[in-house]
Amino acid sequence: MIFYFSGVGNSAWVASQLAEKLGDKLVFIVDYAGQTIHIEPGERIGFVFPIYSWAPPKIMLDFIARVQISSPPSYIYFVCTCGSDTGKTPELFSAHIQARGWHCHSGYSIAMPNTYVAFPGFGVDKDRIAQQKISAAKDRITLISKQIQSNISTHFDCNEGGMARFKTYTINPLFNQHMLSAKPFYTTDACIGCKKCENTCPVHNIHVENGRPSWGENCTQCTACFHACPQNAIQYGHFTKGKKQYRLRLNIIQNS
Repeated sequence: MIFYFSGVGNSAWVASQLAEKLGDKLVFIVDYAGQTIHIEPGERIGFVFPIYSWAPPKIMLDFIARVQISSPPSYIYFVCTCGSDTGKTPELFSAHIQARGWHCHSGYSIAMPNTYVAFPGFGVDKDRIAQQKISAAKDRITLISKQIQSNISTHFDCNEGGMARFKTYTINPLFNQHMLSAKPFYTTDACIGCKKCENTCPVHNIHVENGRPSWGENCTQCTACFHACPQNAIQYGHFTKGKKQYRLRLNIIQNS
């Protein structure tokens, strides 16, 4: 069984590719309603998620803390998607798994096209780079699936990058404290009220009223609404002005 979270689509694609190769069932964590999830004795479970500010998204860590599973899993792994580096994600993720009395056996990172746009200096990759990452990701997923099937243990293959501890344990808490807010989101006059933002939001935090979207208090900073808008009418403060969307790159993934 694979538990996954995805905003713009990179992690959803990776999770679906892994599920197909491993023959595992996919569970989108937002759909979890608190019921006990049944797994067979000795079954493995995986977690797939994007990296948000050099750590797993808060929504994934909260899910790990509350999910109820019928039997202790025999093997646990994670696969995270990122534009480049992961920080100390293996260490942080393993600590949250250990807090449940479980053990994380392996973890991997997969470089995927950049999608985060809500901060200076961050933006989407050029098409050529995005396609190169997706092409390399296919081979990477094949390698990872083989290692998972062999039950490789105490193996973490993640690109932590420089200043990893500072990024994960100093910058990420500040991100979670100050950036998980939808208040800076707004629409320009180009908005046509098509509801694509509402339908795209993975946590159902957007509602279109009187032809314009309004954002609730449950934002994860995935920026899926920004990328989904066909008019490029959604902006996040002054951070996203002039930045490109990932919509065309999503088509590359879906058709691959």
